[in-house]
Amino acid sequence: MAESSSIKPAIIFDFGGVLVDWNPYHLYRHFLGDDPEDTKHFMTEVDFASWNLENDRGRPLAQGVLELASRFPKYREMILAYDSRYPETISGPIQPVVEILKELKAAGNSLYGLSNWPADKFAVIRKTNAFFGLFDDIVISAEVKLVKPDPAIFQLLLNRIARPAQDCIFIDDSESNIRVAEELGFKTVLFKSAEQLVTELKIFGVELPRIQPQARP
Repeated sequence: MAESSSIKPAIIFDFGGVLVDWNPYHLYRHFLGDDPEDTKHFMTEVDFASWNLENDRGRPLAQGVLELASRFPKYREMILAYDSRYPETISGPIQPVVEILKELKAAGNSLYGLSNWPADKFAVIRKTNAFFGLFDDIVISAEVKLVKPDPAIFQLLLNRIARPAQDCIFIDDSESNIRVAEELGFKTVLFKSAEQLVTELKIFGVELPRIQPQARP
């Protein structure tokens, strides 16, 4: 059902996997080759996901890589590269979604960011992507020492923007993050592609008549 309220909803974006193509594979293919399964095996062996969550929670990444390298010395060079060569984990912006973001801003929508990210690394990425300037406010996990899907970080955002969850559309590519947001009352879009995002925003009454994105391969 389309949004009936005359007040525009607050539209909240995750960043990695939605607006920028962040993936450790982009870095580790230089060490392990082009087969994603080899990078997946490495990341599973070192429990990369749990380790990286603590970086997102606010542990300095320089400290995190040293701790992990001490536990897996055979991967020391690769692990340290995650800090020293961090920009290589990002292949660039997901341009069709950037165009959607610009159209949303031009139409007068309030835009917010909510992303798990090491603070110093996000600062670097922010400087090289002008579209981050379109956001009214951004909550970065490491800056507030909370990570998605903890409900507390969602509540912190709501307090900052002074909007109830029911007035917000949350866009993320993580099912666990989407599930918690739904439990809190957010309208949600589990991001798959720019084309799908436009379709689902329309369901919530957010029209983007000038956007005709192509589906990502």
